[in-house]
Amino acid sequence: MKKLMFLSLFALTTIACENDKKTEVATETAPETATENPVISETTTAVLEPGCYEYIKDGNNVKMEITKVADEVTANLATAYSGKDSNKGTFVGKLNGDKLIGTYTFDSEGTSSSREVAYELKDNQLIEGYGDLDDSGTKFKDVNTIKYTSTTPLLKVDCAK
Repeated sequence: MKKLMFLSLFALTTIACENDKKTEVATETAPETATENPVISETTTAVLEPGCYEYIKDGNNVKMEITKVADEVTANLATAYSGKDSNKGTFVGKLNGDKLIGTYTFDSEGTSSSREVAYELKDNQLIEGYGDLDDSGTKFKDVNTIKYTSTTPLLKVDCAK
């Protein structure tokens, strides 16, 4: 009988100790939400401003002077790539989030032409987008598949330069 009583007491003590350990572990790992401050992450939205954006390197020169930013964005755009004909014209488009998509109407070799162009506004730069064109070769098939990986980023510069 003493052995049974001893074993019962031992079993109860062991169970009680195990419960205390579980409570301790649970207490240690419980988050202290009452004393923690919430982390607020700030996201910056790209802001397109009137002014000049330019790329100059290795004989290549691209300059966009944005003259109006409202429901519609207007700009003067000039391109001169090394070994190719230069052209000058106007850009009219819309800014949707950080994507600027519109029509570039330009004169080159005495002929007036137009084509759709796209830019991504990122870190005070305009990154030109490239993608598949429709059969006319003047409009993107799908603006959602445009890749903005231009090797000619237009940097924000002083227009007086």
